[in-house]
Amino acid sequence: MERQTKGHTDKGLIRSIVLFTIVLIGFISVILALPMSPDQKSSITSLIGIVLSAVLGLSSTTFIGNALAGIALKLRRNIKPGDFITVDDIFGRVTEQGLFHTEIQTVDRDLTTLPNMTLATNAVKVTRSSGTFISVECSLGYDVNRLLIEEALLKAANDAGLEDPFVHIISLGDFSIVYRIQGLLREVKSIVSARSKLTAMVIDSLHDAKIEIVSPTFMNQKQVGDTIFIPKKLRTKATTDIEENTPEMVIFDKAEEAEGIEKRKELLAEIEEKIKVEKKQLKQTADPEAKTKIVETIKKTEALKTKIEDRIEKKVEELDGQ
Repeated sequence: MERQTKGHTDKGLIRSIVLFTIVLIGFISVILALPMSPDQKSSITSLIGIVLSAVLGLSSTTFIGNALAGIALKLRRNIKPGDFITVDDIFGRVTEQGLFHTEIQTVDRDLTTLPNMTLATNAVKVTRSSGTFISVECSLGYDVNRLLIEEALLKAANDAGLEDPFVHIISLGDFSIVYRIQGLLREVKSIVSARSKLTAMVIDSLHDAKIEIVSPTFMNQKQVGDTIFIPKKLRTKATTDIEENTPEMVIFDKAEEAEGIEKRKELLAEIEEKIKVEKKQLKQTADPEAKTKIVETIKKTEALKTKIEDRIEKKVEELDGQ
């Protein structure tokens, strides 16, 4: 059992299921082996069946529902450790997928446990690893030309390193127009800092274009004359360090480790498949020299497999200790 489950994060669950099955079969076998009449044996086995049915029937429906939902999520494989997901306004990165729950790490670095029923019965937004669009909204007055605003917002998206930016006009309010700038972010692991950077670039770009971001309602309520509310530019080493800092490695540290384990498991599956192919080639080869080469290749591949399995097991133990 240790050999079969080595390198897999759910080996504890596999062990529990196998041991429970062995104990149940062993108990029934002992009952059937006792020197009793067939009627008595039939009555005892029927009683065992009734007890098991009662246990399952009296168990919490959510317990069974979470287990079934966990199995369904495993089969669909649309969520895996390392993915960014949003469920019921909870945003985070998946760190663990169990039979009954899924654990995510939120932007404040805390761990949130979600029952699998929640993921199965609610809409789950999974951020694509190939890239996602991020956006920022701002409301500006009617006294500013729309084309100037769109030009400034597009410049902000380009300065933030986003691809294919575009501007949407969301609504026309009583005092202002709501604009939304969107752009494609390729490196989704930096999604938190990228949103912050886009917001900062929007502020800088609008100020560079001499466009006030102050609310028009404030302008209508307070007599300010010709005062323009645009702060002076300030560029110091401290602000540069803030912009270059990427907090995602600290925020999602456990999720990053979980993603690394998942990638090693995928590599392990590929190596196992490679070993099967090599062993098949060994059986089909008649040339002794070619067989010797294949045997050496198999030994190297199995050594690599063992190394990866040990690495996965070590990382899983470290992850469980966090």
